[in-house]
Amino acid sequence: QVRLVESGGGLVQAGGSLRLSCVASGRTFSRNAMGWFRQAPGKEREFVASIMWSGGMTYYGDLVKGRFTISRDNAKNTVYLQMNSLKPEDTAIYYCAAHIRGDHYYASSYTDWGQGTQVTVSS
Repeated sequence: QVRLVESGGGLVQAGGSLRLSCVASGRTFSRNAMGWFRQAPGKEREFVASIMWSGGMTYYGDLVKGRFTISRDNAKNTVYLQMNSLKPEDTAIYYCAAHIRGDHYYASSYTDWGQGTQVTVSS
C-alpha cells in the first residue's frame, strides 16, 4: 500500500499560479508512475497529468496542456503539479494517485489515492 499526502491548494485569482505537492510513502517501489486527477462538484473525476518514476515520461489531459507541468523528485518521493494561467474552470479538488497498470488516463489504473486538496480559482 502507498500513502499519499497532497498539499498546496488554495484560493487564487484567474491567471494566477499554484504548485501542488504530493508526498508518497510506503510501497512506492511497487508503483511505476504518479498521477493527478481533479473533480469538480457534480462532475466526474478527470485526468490531469501523470509522470513515470523512472525516465520521467509525462502525460497531460487536453484541458491543461501548455498550462500545467508535472514533475517529480525521486529522492523525496514527491510529485509536483505546477499550475499556471489558472482559469475558474480549473476549480476542483485535486487528487494525487499511484499508478499500477493500464492507461494513465483512467482512474481505474490507479490503486492508491490521497485525500485531495481544494483549488479555487476566482474570476
